[in-house]
Amino acid sequence: MSERILSISGLRGVVGNGLTPEYLTRFAAAVGTLANQGTVVVSRDGRGSGEMVRHAVVAGLIATGCRVIDAGIATTPTCGVLVTHLKAAGGIQITASHNPIPWNGLKPFSAEGSVYNQSQGEQLLDVLNNETFNYVPWDQLGTLEICDDVAGPHIKRVLNLVDVPEIQQRKFKVVLDCNHGSGGVATPRLLEALGCEVVVLGGTADGQFAHTPEPLKENLTSLCDEVIKHKADAGFAQDPDADRLAIVDENGRFIGEELTLALGADYVLARTPGPIVVNGSTSRVTADIAAKYHCPFFRSYVGEAHVCAKMKQESAIIGGEGNGGVIEPHVGYVRDSYVSMAYVLAGLAASGQRLSEWADSLPQYSIVKDKITCPREQVEAACDALEAHFDSASASKGDGLRLDWDDRWVQVRASNTEPIIRVISEAPQETEAQELCAEAMKIVSEAVS
Repeated sequence: MSERILSISGLRGVVGNGLTPEYLTRFAAAVGTLANQGTVVVSRDGRGSGEMVRHAVVAGLIATGCRVIDAGIATTPTCGVLVTHLKAAGGIQITASHNPIPWNGLKPFSAEGSVYNQSQGEQLLDVLNNETFNYVPWDQLGTLEICDDVAGPHIKRVLNLVDVPEIQQRKFKVVLDCNHGSGGVATPRLLEALGCEVVVLGGTADGQFAHTPEPLKENLTSLCDEVIKHKADAGFAQDPDADRLAIVDENGRFIGEELTLALGADYVLARTPGPIVVNGSTSRVTADIAAKYHCPFFRSYVGEAHVCAKMKQESAIIGGEGNGGVIEPHVGYVRDSYVSMAYVLAGLAASGQRLSEWADSLPQYSIVKDKITCPREQVEAACDALEAHFDSASASKGDGLRLDWDDRWVQVRASNTEPIIRVISEAPQETEAQELCAEAMKIVSEAVS
């Protein structure tokens, strides 16, 4: 059975086992068909399979008459920025994000520089599945160009968000863990522009991950140690395509992905009150922060496309997901680790606090995440079993199942990127969250076994 996951958000699969050159070319041709012979930006993370995937993608786009702008190795948010900067018809980021090395994938962007929305994603799947590609004759084939100063427009937009001289005066020392992903190409340049002394771990973007690529606590022990060793003010960890950010404080303490969005929201809403949108799996600390500044708070379904759509609907000034993904409309409707770093450093510079002090000043919750391998068709049975077991909770359906009590919640839903069910719980104390998650995992396991 081939390992390939296809959704409105894009494509992921194991190279050579479902993710073949032929299928990649067809997917790119579907994107090219929707681009209607316009300009399409192509970039990739540092995975070793990226060059093969790139050639297949370029072939599909040129075959549909597109002008291809090759940005080489770049972060996912950089791809989104380039689409709008170059007024392109769309883009494709070649990445499998935090999936293991054998995986790769394609993430399409609309002309708005954001991931495809529901309608656009369904159009792409229709073209792909029905093979209604707009292949052009030999004299209308597209062209290929190399992009100059790939990261420049992205960095400029991020620097425009904050008081750069104020940050520069603090002369922060930062340990940056790129883990051999695309963040190594230009993230040090951003941090140096902010006056930081940067110690880079895994700065070569070759996809040879030094540790499991998802930026979780258990994968970042080396970063925690390096922050202490270098007496740094902060440690930043990116995932392979650098749209997510996890944070370590000056004491070498992992403060996690959930607080990335919380810190960004605390900084932004204090200065520019307005609506905020997060997904249904995000810590309620962001809701508390919104209430603190009397700002409207909204939840969307899980998935970057759903968050962006809700942000546009509610005219949100900031949004994101609790996996370390901050979305700042002034830069682009895409999760962006550069924005996260800039806002954290700006908050530290403005307050004079240490990172640990700022993190500890926020409402405190403990969130626990687990997962179980499961076919998507069994998710409904797992949700039904969980709802029946926790009959005292308030149930919200539509994106899997979320169960809420006064001071805690648990959610179960199918992943959009892996053949798994995710189980997430949150409570005031870690032991309470762990017990809730474990109980939910037991019910789910029995339901799908």
